[in-house]
Amino acid sequence: MPATTAARHILFLNWRDTRNPEGGGSEVYTERIAAELVARGHRVTLLCAAHDGAPAEQVLPTDVHVLRRGGRHTVYLRAALTYLAGGCRLGRLASGVRGRPDLIVDVCNGVPFLSPLYARCPTVVVVHHVHREQWPVVFGDWRGRFGWWLESRVAPRVYRRCRYVTVSGATRDELVRLGITGARISIIQNGLSRALDAPVRRATYPCLVVLGRLVPHKRVEHALDALAALAPDLPGLRLVVAGRGWWEPRLREHAARLGVAGRTEFAGYVSERRKHELLSRGWVALVPSLKEGWGLTIMEAAARGTPAVAFRSAGGVCDAIRDGETGLLADDPDDFVVKIRWLLTDERVRQQMGTAARAYAESFTWTAAGEQLAALVDGLLASDQRAP
Repeated sequence: MPATTAARHILFLNWRDTRNPEGGGSEVYTERIAAELVARGHRVTLLCAAHDGAPAEQVLPTDVHVLRRGGRHTVYLRAALTYLAGGCRLGRLASGVRGRPDLIVDVCNGVPFLSPLYARCPTVVVVHHVHREQWPVVFGDWRGRFGWWLESRVAPRVYRRCRYVTVSGATRDELVRLGITGARISIIQNGLSRALDAPVRRATYPCLVVLGRLVPHKRVEHALDALAALAPDLPGLRLVVAGRGWWEPRLREHAARLGVAGRTEFAGYVSERRKHELLSRGWVALVPSLKEGWGLTIMEAAARGTPAVAFRSAGGVCDAIRDGETGLLADDPDDFVVKIRWLLTDERVRQQMGTAARAYAESFTWTAAGEQLAALVDGLLASDQRAP
């Protein structure tokens, strides 16, 4: 990969990293994009929350330098204090002092870092999706209202001079509705890591797969409800739920109430190899989330020739799924069951969509995403240098 013409220090702010038990697609995106910038000659530091079992400072194999500061709620303050403490405190790692950044990539997962309030360098804001629907689900009281006010009112004002990056047209449209001009928003879609191991055979029985964090807004209950609705007509039907999270006991209780606990496997955290094995064996991948910026698991399933079913209202999934071609979008829970039934019972359609999904997935690469972000970063840095 060609190195950038002017290597600079770039600081990513993200509340989690991929090693965090609560890490997900946003963290994968952040670290893969950061690695692409390193490959182009930039120095990159990622500041995120600390968590058990992870060192305070670490250099990843990609040469991205990770600083873990604060906790889930205090990482935002710690990011500001770390920046204001000066260059000697920002990233004293094996390769030496990295200094204050030339540019900040501020990843907003609902709660913004608000870096323009204290940083004196250009900021790129990354928003995977807007959390309007999620705030009342995660926090049903004043905290949800405060979070939405912070995201929808405060953040657009603080970042009013910044460039935005998002991963889908659906999120871009939502940002525009919050008052961010479309000219300031760039769409840089997810890439897809190529699996090195060969796919395994499909399961001989109808098998559904859900992959993701087990938290309320992922709505795995809809997958369990679909399993219960379809089981009488498909006696061999099973569901694998891969992932971990604090909502798992509630999901196990829900499965027991529906009488499908014996058909459901809660696989917990799975390795990359095991993940791709499950996606290869599954007949259909289910993404019942309330909201997704893109839906990385949809593309991971697609790479294995497995079509997905998601809810049309979930936003970015409408970009990740070509409805009726690479998978299906449902309008409501009943339609979700109907669409799953169709794919499970029509082998010809399922195989056609799986083949189209695999071809679609091959068009997304981290190299292309990195080139787009590098071009944006280089342009902002060049403009900053010319500014008086």
